Amino acid sequence: MSDVREIVGGIMLIAGAAFVLVGAVGVVRFTTPTERLHAAAKGPTLGLLLLGGGIAVRIGSGSATVAVVLIIVLQLLAGPLGSHMIGRAIDRIARPGVAERDPGTPGDATT
Repeated sequence: MSDVREIVGGIMLIAGAAFVLVGAVGVVRFTTPTERLHAAAKGPTLGLLLLGGGIAVRIGSGSATVAVVLIIVLQLLAGPLGSHMIGRAIDRIARPGVAERDPGTPGDATT
């Protein structure tokens, strides 16, 4: 049983590292800020899930698993929020007139 846990955990760790690597390559290769933001947000998030799952499977103790799950949950809460705020800042720099408008005015969804 321990060998199966080691193999599954190792596969998850390798897959998680691969997703993080692909996200980093995307940040370097993409040209626009929004494309880079997408690469920086999507790949590492899935990579973190796989890395955390692999660590939890390989360690196998309850307290370590709780700590890993807590780290993953906090990252899943903070990552999209940070990406959203960076995306809004990029959008406001690219379209300065948007920052002065009230977000509740009619017609915001079409512009």
